[in-house]
Amino acid sequence: MRSLDDIETLIAFFEARRGQLHGFRWKDWSDYKSCAPSKEPGFRDCVIGTGDGETKAFQLAKLYRSGEESYARPITKPVADTVRAGVDAAELVQGVHFEVDTVTGMITFEDAPDLGVEVSAGFEFDVPVRFDTDSIQTSVASFQAGDAPAVPVVEIRV
Repeated sequence: MRSLDDIETLIAFFEARRGQLHGFRWKDWSDYKSCAPSKEPGFRDCVIGTGDGETKAFQLAKLYRSGEESYARPITKPVADTVRAGVDAAELVQGVHFEVDTVTGMITFEDAPDLGVEVSAGFEFDVPVRFDTDSIQTSVASFQAGDAPAVPVVEIRV
């Protein structure tokens, strides 16, 4: 926090969400892309499904691996205009070949991908969170500057 005005903005945001009651989108700067932090998302970053000739809608997901263990995290809050998608190693165009729902993370293709073809996507994403406290402890650290040492949030599984 750089000023008392920043503290006031934080408190207003907190109160408008009624503390823990209402969730909001959060950019987790340590994990907000389908690719490495130093790269730009590409349409081949994550395999999100395999075509069956009928299914048009696919859930965005990011795969995490460590040794033999893996987890496909559903991505429900992609950032608008960052989603790139492809079918069978060919990049498609948003608004022409597919649409993205930024509330659910579903990609819907104009035409169902053919049987057996890989469906992939790359994207930036936000995390649905809520505050994990019922109050914010603030203090005036110095003249015209405030301090908010901890504002805990917790991810909401939607």
